[in-house]
Amino acid sequence: MASNLYKQKVLILDFGSQYTQLIARRVREAQVYCEIHPFNLSLEKIKAFSPKGIILSGGPASIYDNSAPMADKGLLALKIPVLGICYGMQFLTHLLGGVVAKAADREYGNVVIRIEDDRDLFHGFKKGAGQTVWMSHGDRIEQMPEGFEALAGSKNSPIAAMADKARKYFGVQFHPEVAHTPEGPKILKNFLFRICGCEPTWTMSSFVRRTVRGLREKTGEDRVICGLSGGVDSSVTAVLLHKAIGDRLSCILVDNALLRREEAREVMEVFQEHFGMDLHLVEASEHFLQHLKGVIDPEEKRKIIGREFITVFEKKARELGEAKYLAQGTLYPDVIESVSFKGPSATIKSHHNVGGLPDVMKLKLIEPLRELFKDEVRQVGMELDLPRELVMRQPFPGPGLAVRILGEVTHERLETLRSADVIVLEEIRGAGLYEKVWQAFAVLLPVRTVGVMGDERTYENVIAVRIVDSLDAMTADWSRIPYEVLGRISNRIINSVEGVNRVVYDISSKPPSTIEWE
Repeated sequence: MASNLYKQKVLILDFGSQYTQLIARRVREAQVYCEIHPFNLSLEKIKAFSPKGIILSGGPASIYDNSAPMADKGLLALKIPVLGICYGMQFLTHLLGGVVAKAADREYGNVVIRIEDDRDLFHGFKKGAGQTVWMSHGDRIEQMPEGFEALAGSKNSPIAAMADKARKYFGVQFHPEVAHTPEGPKILKNFLFRICGCEPTWTMSSFVRRTVRGLREKTGEDRVICGLSGGVDSSVTAVLLHKAIGDRLSCILVDNALLRREEAREVMEVFQEHFGMDLHLVEASEHFLQHLKGVIDPEEKRKIIGREFITVFEKKARELGEAKYLAQGTLYPDVIESVSFKGPSATIKSHHNVGGLPDVMKLKLIEPLRELFKDEVRQVGMELDLPRELVMRQPFPGPGLAVRILGEVTHERLETLRSADVIVLEEIRGAGLYEKVWQAFAVLLPVRTVGVMGDERTYENVIAVRIVDSLDAMTADWSRIPYEVLGRISNRIINSVEGVNRVVYDISSKPPSTIEWE
């Protein structure tokens, strides 16, 4: 639960919506701190959280299902403003004695609602005007609870928004948090500021000040070890700690042979020379390649890399002397997933981080970024004067290039992929697209195709180019990159990367595909 240092905070109760994290992001973007907790959070914990407002998320269930999620009805006795979204609105209706029924037709997609009340939740909107919103529901409100009035309606949902203004209970049948509801942020801000009385106090500069102070108090005179990869999360974690405790922080960079070209050298330069950190490079390329020899299965690759990382990291950490804490760049989406009421989701692929180290090394864990979303981490990086190219660095998988080489990982195949990867990133940067797309990278496929170079037949490797747009990596769509950019990427790779005679572009979305190929 949040510290009492956050006086302006909102509680989001999660009923299983795929958009719950988006609600939190929109609230944070309005500079109000919020946390997501399962719908069945106890009343005692809700009281202890002391929120200025409560948002009930959507969810896939019908309120009349036997297994329909139900929050503690006592939360309505707390005299705290409540906003129910989709299922959250139906839960509110059911709890207060209204009637929820199956809609004649499932309403999904963009719908125009008519604003009937331009005060409170729809302050700043024009009464009688239409607004485009995103609907996704099979049930609708048939009869409002006593004391409620309709604020907006659509053809299929006459009660698309409702309110009991005296008790500050509000409900919307649509999703204000998604991009398909253009004025959604305005609706949420009306709830936060006009109805809950919140103030916009959640800023990254205040986060840095409070976190640095808290890290000093927590660590005292003890030393901290941090695994530094050069990625955004570990970099911001390391700089925050260095700002707080200086040379009592020791960082370890493991070169596992799976980094991009010149990556280890660039990380050493930034953090040793620019920040003056105590950073130690462990050259372990041969160690990792030996253990990966002959391994083709992607899940086995991940397990080997994770296991050997722990072995190498632990050995170096012991050489550096006694430490009490291990710092890790855990983010808020990881925390949410760990407390999700839905239970563990199916394993798509194993994740690789240093999560296993505390048990092995008997260290206490420090996770200074566990309250933040990725975009907030980037803002913290800017506050800490990290180089922009590092702060805006695209996500890179923990197992590195191993999961972008389909099949066995060898020196030769790594060099082929690195050469192609450099070209992809150079062309994307040159076209001004690097910060506009979520990820851009090359994949080395385990197939060869026939080609012609000069007057000779070739039989060589295929490179797949993967470029996607996303907000949070939960879903992604392939990027509509200009043909001339794709053409330059293809021509340069085929002409300059030895052993490659074909380039293909991946136009699959997530779901059903994943962003990475392994």
